Amino acid sequence: MRSREERAQEGRTGMELYVFITLALVSFLTLFFASRPAFVEFKSVGLTMFSGVRGGIDEVFSTVSRTVLSIQELNSLRQEHTELLQRIAHYEQFERTAAEIRQENVRLREQLGFSQELRLRHIPARLIGRDPNNLFSALVINQGTRAGVAVNMPVVAVHGGTQGLVGKVIHSGAFESLVMPLYDSRCFVASRFVHSRYEGIVEGRGSPRDPLFMRYIISRARDEISVGDMIITSGMGGIYPPGINIGRVTRIHFQETELSMEVELEPVVDFFRLEYVFVIHPEEETDG
Repeated sequence: MRSREERAQEGRTGMELYVFITLALVSFLTLFFASRPAFVEFKSVGLTMFSGVRGGIDEVFSTVSRTVLSIQELNSLRQEHTELLQRIAHYEQFERTAAEIRQENVRLREQLGFSQELRLRHIPARLIGRDPNNLFSALVINQGTRAGVAVNMPVVAVHGGTQGLVGKVIHSGAFESLVMPLYDSRCFVASRFVHSRYEGIVEGRGSPRDPLFMRYIISRARDEISVGDMIITSGMGGIYPPGINIGRVTRIHFQETELSMEVELEPVVDFFRLEYVFVIHPEEETDG
C-alpha cells in the first residue's frame, strides 16, 4: 500500500502536466489568431453574414414599398375609371337628349306644317294624360276654356303626314279638357267611303288595340268597296266637319240575308304614340 507522500507526489506531477498542456494550447491559439490572414478571413465571414441579412431586409422593404405604391396606383386607376364611366354616361345622356330634341323638332315641324294647311280655326294642344276614372277611354289635353276649347269640338292629329280624327271634347275646364277618342264604345261618327261615297256609322270597341267598325252600310255596296279603302267623316250630325280621315278598311263582313253590312277599320291615328292634337272649330275658317 502506497504511502501518503507517494500520493502527494503523484498529485503534483498531474497538476504540472495540466498546467503545461493549458499553457501550450493558449500559446497556439494566440499565435493563430494574431496572424493577419486569419483575422481578415474572420472579418470577411462576418461581413458576408451581415450583408445577407441586410440584403434580405432591403428586399422586404422594397417589396412592401412596391406593394403600397401598387395599391395607391390601383386606387387612382379605379377612381379614374369611375370618373370616365360617369363622363361616358353623361355624354350618352347628352346624346340621347340631343336625339330626342331633333325628333321633337321633326314632330313639331310636321305639326306646324299641318297647322298652316288647316283652313279651320284650330287650337294646338298636347296630350298630358288619361282620365283615371275612365281607364283608357278619355284623353286629357293641356288646353281648356281659356284657350277657347268647348264641349263637342272635334279633335284631329297628324300621323305620318296624314290628318286623322282623334275624337271630340266631352268636358272642358279652364286649362285642361277631356277628349273622347274614336275607340271609345260610346263614340259614333257619321262617315263615308272616299271613292264609292257609301255612308255608315263608325264606332269603337273600347280599346285602342281593337279595330274600329263601320256599320249600317247598304248591302249593295259590296261590289264597290274593298280592303284598303279610306273612310272619312261625312259631315252629317253637325259635330265633325266633312273630309277628315278616320281609317282604312282591313276586313269586310257580309251576309246574304242581311240588308246592311259592316267593315273593320284601322284608324289613321296611332293612339299609342299620340302626343299633339288640334281642337278645331268646324264652322269657323281662317283667313287666307
